[in-house]
Amino acid sequence: MAIQIDGKAISAAVRAEVAAETAALKQEGVTPGLAVIIVGDDPASRVYVNNKKKACAEVGFHSEEFALPADTTEETLLSLIAELNARKDIHGILCQLPLPKGLSDKKVIEAISPQKDVDAFHAENVGHIMIGDYQFLPCTPAGVMELLHRTGVEVEGKRCVVIGRSNIVGKPMAMLLLHENGTVTVCHSRTRDLAAICREADVLVAAVGKPKFVTADMVKPGAAVIDVGMNRDENGKLCGEVDFDAVEPIAGAITPVPGGVGPMTIAMLMKNTLTAAKMQTGK
Repeated sequence: MAIQIDGKAISAAVRAEVAAETAALKQEGVTPGLAVIIVGDDPASRVYVNNKKKACAEVGFHSEEFALPADTTEETLLSLIAELNARKDIHGILCQLPLPKGLSDKKVIEAISPQKDVDAFHAENVGHIMIGDYQFLPCTPAGVMELLHRTGVEVEGKRCVVIGRSNIVGKPMAMLLLHENGTVTVCHSRTRDLAAICREADVLVAAVGKPKFVTADMVKPGAAVIDVGMNRDENGKLCGEVDFDAVEPIAGAITPVPGGVGPMTIAMLMKNTLTAAKMQTGK
């Protein structure tokens, strides 16, 4: 029977720490500010943006939302980002992705000042992560590392397998595990003998985008299994990328969906915004 890694409790602890630091920063005349841009009316993006606003209020940040219509031009969007880059009261800028057709995610990411790029997607920040000299980490991989640390899961010397190679989760996740001296394998759609490779993992991270993809025959007894996915099953019920009921009796530790990695992503965004505010104000 696996230990269930409680992302709700751990994210609440992280947010409480951020709130305490924010209160101290406010005593010095600095209120961390986060600008969130949403283009169009994608329902999932709207939910994420609302959750981010709630989290900002909870930790004591100043937050501003910029909701733009789906037919916004690239010029208008880039002009808004330039304005926000110049504002002293905004320390973090986040543009909700994916953008509507006709707008370039890449151009928008590169337009955000690296010092205000609290998603850590800008090429400059990605380079810092690669060499291990970073200020910000992408929120989901950072959240996964926080879960491992606070649950006492050691990475050093362990076999770590990441399923998925996206720029947002898979690649940075592999780097963070490598920085902590894990022996890391990244698997993807072209990987041969995927199940056999996964069975070698002491730490298995599923970030492939397919519901219930990780089955019991892919998991080493006692492994820590981290499920980054958020999907719906055939009955419309929320589920992850791990077949939880089948894997949970085999794993040593496992994250549930919901209530595992999900809450950590926003908690780490709050942490990144606090870091940005301290960097930009020299506090």
